[in-house]
Amino acid sequence: MRKALRWLLALTVFIGTLSTAGAATAAQSEPDIKDRLLAIPGMSLVQEKPYPGYRYFVLNFTQPVDHRHPSKGTFQQRITVLHKDTSRPTVFYTGGYNVSTTPSRREPTQIVDGNQVSLEYRFFTPSRPAPADWTKLDIWQAASDQHRVYQALKPIYSANWLATGGSKGGMTATYFERFYPRDMDGVVAYVAPNDVVNKEDSAYDRFFAGVGTKECRDRLNAVQREALVRREPLEKRYARYAADNGYTFDTIGGLDKAYEAVVLDYVWGFWQYSLLKDCGTIPADAATATDDAIWDSVDAISGFSAYTDQGLETYTPYYYQAGTQLGAPTIHFPYIEKKLIRYGYQPPRNFVPRSIPMRFQPDAMRDVDTWVRQHARHMLFVYGENDPWGSERFRLGAGSRDSYVFTAPGMNHGANVAGLVPDQKALATARILEWAGVAPAAVRADPSAARPLARHDARLDVRDVEREPALRP
Repeated sequence: MRKALRWLLALTVFIGTLSTAGAATAAQSEPDIKDRLLAIPGMSLVQEKPYPGYRYFVLNFTQPVDHRHPSKGTFQQRITVLHKDTSRPTVFYTGGYNVSTTPSRREPTQIVDGNQVSLEYRFFTPSRPAPADWTKLDIWQAASDQHRVYQALKPIYSANWLATGGSKGGMTATYFERFYPRDMDGVVAYVAPNDVVNKEDSAYDRFFAGVGTKECRDRLNAVQREALVRREPLEKRYARYAADNGYTFDTIGGLDKAYEAVVLDYVWGFWQYSLLKDCGTIPADAATATDDAIWDSVDAISGFSAYTDQGLETYTPYYYQAGTQLGAPTIHFPYIEKKLIRYGYQPPRNFVPRSIPMRFQPDAMRDVDTWVRQHARHMLFVYGENDPWGSERFRLGAGSRDSYVFTAPGMNHGANVAGLVPDQKALATARILEWAGVAPAAVRADPSAARPLARHDARLDVRDVEREPALRP
């Protein structure tokens, strides 16, 4: 009997050894993820950065300047890959602007404990064709960029994919879904504006008439008005500030226009980036506040560098799109005398060099809005209650399926799933897990049990609103 037991034990050990050796051989034979990425035609490595538990790559990918005519030139588009495991789902993120080359993880990536591919939007430096044919900067071309990246990476990351983005990135994720609805298994779009009729902006005026508390609105309105009352002395300070920093104003057409644009962004900028509790930082009595106090408050919220040539240059692609397809808001200031306002909210044309032609296409946003209402599937839109950009938002229609629009109470342009009321937070998390194909059985049985699959990482998990000058989503 003991001989039989010894023989069985020896056999078990032998089989285990063979199994371990086989697994090791399989692991050794599987190509390194970097090699797999670089084997993709058109993919090249910029750098690899270490991060615990991940591999992080900054890459360039060769894209056609014109996806309708691929033979007419290419450019290098920058992407990053936060690699966890090829068996995990992948989140496709774009902010709609430049891509960060610092490892970070967006909320859906943490929820599904997955990989993340991040894409720099075309025409943002360095992902800009040379020479730049600005007619090739539109939402379809950008969606086609995403489509080609997805097609290139899907053979490696074969599990489910989700598209996500905040603000202009949320718009971008939505446009991607509209033009390539078979690519993604779900979309999570944060604080995405939806300006269907560019010339009708009364929703913004209604928002500013009721947001927050009357006391806070009065404080903000008074500082904004006082900055225009003191235009002469503060513009002299602005001129010194510009000279000291080498700033110029050729694109917008002069310091006076830039000054007013910054001041008129003030109230909007506060609600975009701040919370109601931050009203205590606003001068309580603008009329008796010092020039320094008025200047500092406006600069902290709007940024006096925003409408300089140097401040505008980075965002030329955004303003071009705002003036050709996306639309831009116009609001009114009933608490400020007309004599104090010389230009009002200026159009995007004023923020793009005149050497770049622009023509507005009114059907672009209407097409996307109609598609979302009629065809949205596995789409989640998250807005902030106190974010002005949510005044014109995406809405669902009778044709939408398994899609949701939620509003985070009291939140600004940094609204997220974590800020939703508990039942909506649980439902949103459960749907994201389900769309990604990783919902545990307990969550499928009871959505209230839904939690992010990955622990919070203070370095990786970006939760604050991305700071950009006001009036850019």
